[in-house]
Amino acid sequence: MWIIGLTGSIGMGKSATAGLFRAAGVPVHDADASVHAMYRAEAVAPVEAAFPGVTRDGAIDRRLLSERVLNDAEAMKRLEAIVHPLVRARERAFLEKAEAAGAHWVVLDIPLLFETNRADAMDVVVVVTAPKEVQEQRVLARDGMTRERFEAILKRQMPDSEKRRRAHVIIDTGRGFPAAKHQVEGLLRTLAGQGHTRRDRKTD
Repeated sequence: MWIIGLTGSIGMGKSATAGLFRAAGVPVHDADASVHAMYRAEAVAPVEAAFPGVTRDGAIDRRLLSERVLNDAEAMKRLEAIVHPLVRARERAFLEKAEAAGAHWVVLDIPLLFETNRADAMDVVVVVTAPKEVQEQRVLARDGMTRERFEAILKRQMPDSEKRRRAHVIIDTGRGFPAAKHQVEGLLRTLAGQGHTRRDRKTD
């Protein structure tokens, strides 16, 4: 089973590209979606203990939590120390289920793939990119997004140019999603031609 690591900076079209893999029948594990789910389940108690007052109606209020950690590097590290192991546990369960089902490929959609030093655990690293002006237009059109918040998020992320340099495959969504779909299908054809045996890679 090939493990495809999918990443890309905010506004590059990573989530839409993950949808293209799903449409092609590839199981996708979405790290962000796992966090959303955990903020209503197993992450509530430890996050509230670390950041009192961020819980509303039994769930973590992401807006309140973001206000506490976004511009505080130490607070962000404390949050990541809680959340990352929980995400990885869900990820391991996903991989075990996919392998048991006989999946040929899976996608791990991880926004901070490089920043959390996960690239070596992937068979293929796919970076989703787009021109800077397209990225800005997409992000600033989001509800509640400000330029200040956008820039704070970018500071946490490796520059797009460096991600592209480290990628095995680059998918450019700036040319539209029909073109991105063609690129995804081309990658899967390439992997199919190489069989389904994983290469040796670092594991945790």
